[in-house]
Amino acid sequence: MVQVAAALIWRGDRFMICQRPVTKTRALQWEFVGGKAEKGETLPQTLIRECREEIGVEVLVDDVFMEVDHVYPDITIHLTLFNARLKDGDEPKMLEHNDIRFILPSEIPQYDFCPADKEILKKIAEEKN
Repeated sequence: MVQVAAALIWRGDRFMICQRPVTKTRALQWEFVGGKAEKGETLPQTLIRECREEIGVEVLVDDVFMEVDHVYPDITIHLTLFNARLKDGDEPKMLEHNDIRFILPSEIPQYDFCPADKEILKKIAEEKN
């Protein structure tokens, strides 16, 4: 099972989502920023590295929002979603993703998310309702 760390980043009442590039599996689906842990990395270290690489920002990693296991046809993951904050003044850049947006929980149904995120999105919608 592959360990994956991702970030739940809020800006007011909106949270950040990223659209996967057309060149990757699950192309153009929406997800939380993050990625696979490398050997010897803690999950918070993974998240800090991935946010630098994928969106060019420094993040402050807080507590765990939720963990899920998901089996895709090509990979089985254990996804840990952390509450995280952008360092003051940092603005996400599209270094790897096709698009980046901040959306309201009520807008979740308008987007095609990666299947591993569905349970997380349900919790976000319930908590912000």
